[in-house]
Amino acid sequence: MADSVLYDVTDGLATITINRPEAMNAMNVDAKVALRDAAQAAAADSAVRAVLLTAAGGKAFCVGQDLKEHVSLLAADRESGSGQTMSTVREHYNPIVRALTGMPKPVVAGVNGVAAGAGLGFALAADYRVVADTARFTTSFAGVALTADSGVSWTLPRLIGQSRAADLLLFPRSFSAQEAFEWGVANKLVPADELAAEAAAVARTLADGPTLAYAALKESMAYGADRSLSEALDKEDELQAKAGASEDHAIAVQAFLAKETPRYLGR
Repeated sequence: MADSVLYDVTDGLATITINRPEAMNAMNVDAKVALRDAAQAAAADSAVRAVLLTAAGGKAFCVGQDLKEHVSLLAADRESGSGQTMSTVREHYNPIVRALTGMPKPVVAGVNGVAAGAGLGFALAADYRVVADTARFTTSFAGVALTADSGVSWTLPRLIGQSRAADLLLFPRSFSAQEAFEWGVANKLVPADELAAEAAAVARTLADGPTLAYAALKESMAYGADRSLSEALDKEDELQAKAGASEDHAIAVQAFLAKETPRYLGR
């Protein structure tokens, strides 16, 4: 991986760190490629049981597109007539979000500061968000005459409702960590100086847990988001049959009866 994104796997927990604090963790091409590759590597690695997505520095989680680089790339597009710059949605942002949302393991976002534009999208693509009380979220797309990307048009309305999402996207502004918690964007709100430890603890708990069950829960919630109740019930039946036949389920039941703490195998 490039220095702009750090990747580490320790005892089943993959930690992906956006590492451009000097640029508010803005996404230049190098960082987008590295984040895409890291997310896809974590998704494909059977040794990874959970993922922590976080960022270096205390000011920003990710402010989205690096506009300084973006301006120069747009200028090059005008000269060449290629229109290549905006292919970044297809080549980078979409694969990142698909990897985060689609991997059969839980993803925790530790949001340490400003999450704007694509950075907001990455945070919303996680399954669980631990948020510093000093963090802010910004729907900045229309402010630079762009539409939403990085999945925000799908994730934001589902988290906070269509009306509030429309207000934030049509009239872009920041909302606070407290608002994020009240609206259901933040699952856990913590003091800024406790963010790193708390996000890591949450991710570690998930990595040590029944990962097959987590994968099934993630799949069933995604499936049920746009299906009928009857279809959702059928999917629950299918996934529960698989979970019930797993070694993890047998381990959990035996540990419960023995009043012991289960040690899951992920199979």
